Amino acid sequence: MDIALIIIGFLFCLLGVLGSFLPVLPGPFTSWVGLLILHFTDAIPQNWMFLGITLVISILVWVLDYIVPAIGTKKFGGTKYGMIGSSIGLIIGLIFMGPLGIIIGPFAGAFLGEFIKDSNQPSRALKAAFGSFIGFLAGTFLKFIVSVGFVVFYIIKVFENWDIVF
Repeated sequence: MDIALIIIGFLFCLLGVLGSFLPVLPGPFTSWVGLLILHFTDAIPQNWMFLGITLVISILVWVLDYIVPAIGTKKFGGTKYGMIGSSIGLIIGLIFMGPLGIIIGPFAGAFLGEFIKDSNQPSRALKAAFGSFIGFLAGTFLKFIVSVGFVVFYIIKVFENWDIVF
């Protein structure tokens, strides 16, 4: 049973890394669930302090993920239209362009969102789209780093207890 839980927990950690780029999955929190599953095995000693600290980190990153793009958009004069367009652009970009869509989709979506709101000022829409894009990238980078960190913690915990697991 422990091996099944270890595999499931690892899959959750990997899903969390993927969730760093997809707005429908809470990346760091999903990776944290993988750490939680790992600590439910008999082979890995339960460390509630470690789980508590990583939970707080994942919640903090989740909150910041909503704040950072807004700050980027506001700094460059954008609105909610740009932020919503950036998220929609990410999804459409991923579907139709694959990994390249992660970069092009949010920028194009933010531009179109701002352009729809005020089509008389395309330069303003471009500036706001750039701000939204920078905020989106900063939030995505933060989620990615934390999720990868959780995967590293996961692997370390498994290898520390390798002889007990196998």
